[in-house]
Amino acid sequence: MYSFNSDYSEGACDAILQAMVDTNRKQSVGYGLDEECDKARALIREQLQSDTCDIHFLVGGTQCNQVVISSALRPYEAVIAAKSGHINVHETGAIEASGHKVLVADSEKGKVLPQGIRAVMNEHVDEHMVKPAMVYISNATEIGTVYTKAELKALRDVCDEYGLLLYMDGARLPMALVANDSDLELADLAKYFDVCYLGGTKCGALFGEAVVIFNDALKQNFRFSIKQQGAMLAKGRLLGLQFSVLFEENRYLDLADHAVKMAQKLQEGMEQEGISFFVKTTTNQIFPIFEQKLLEQMAQKFQFQLWEKLDDKRSAVRFVTSWACEEQAVDECLAWLKHYLRA
Repeated sequence: MYSFNSDYSEGACDAILQAMVDTNRKQSVGYGLDEECDKARALIREQLQSDTCDIHFLVGGTQCNQVVISSALRPYEAVIAAKSGHINVHETGAIEASGHKVLVADSEKGKVLPQGIRAVMNEHVDEHMVKPAMVYISNATEIGTVYTKAELKALRDVCDEYGLLLYMDGARLPMALVANDSDLELADLAKYFDVCYLGGTKCGALFGEAVVIFNDALKQNFRFSIKQQGAMLAKGRLLGLQFSVLFEENRYLDLADHAVKMAQKLQEGMEQEGISFFVKTTTNQIFPIFEQKLLEQMAQKFQFQLWEKLDDKRSAVRFVTSWACEEQAVDECLAWLKHYLRA
């Protein structure tokens, strides 16, 4: 049974595994202070066109979100996010556990709206409430949509107006960058964000994310926060090595491009068979709407995620394709669907 359940079902791309084998006996210092991490930082800075950003390698996305947000905010400050935002839904209250409230702003197709931020700010006006201090977004979002430069500029402008930090969860950033409706490039990140992270776990790495800090005020003592929260990997070389491989020979975007193409092939094929969608996307997550009988029959052949029950007869489901997704599996899925619908 082939799984379209997530984009981290497989291990790591062959080039990363080979690099790990080739350097396995090499000795290095720990905690991200090694040559491999330095090399990865140089490669990432070159792609970002930013010589002054700080880069730290952590193992997972929840670690990044918790360490970044708790490090940046004072005890009485809060972070604004979309209702579907990962920190609001899928991180087991990690942000709240660090003492910071997540405030939900109006969003559209998973994207935070400037007017949503304004509404939150207008509701929190004095010291008897938490003080909003940061806006959190995901790109690509939890429902596979992407932000345009114009949308990010609008968010940046409202954040500057209210003195808010803007933070991007980039777990699926490379998929957003290669989407056919995206006009964003890696080099644009410094223009819009105070801090972000570049996802690796969902784009060919065995594990790992790269936190990038552009705002000088957030840089000091960040390693203390990483260590205190148990997020500093002793064998940090393994993280740097993986990002070195990903940022060589355009692998980072090439792997994402394959994932996106496979998802879009699935989406287009399903649409041709009359399937409607909860939301149309351009990344590696798609959300077809299945009637219950179809859902039950397909679940015996392929793995996917139930996303939202729409009524007694229909549910939105999520298919996710990865950097390693086999095109043959996509073809087989579409062939099965075509046969079922026409039988």
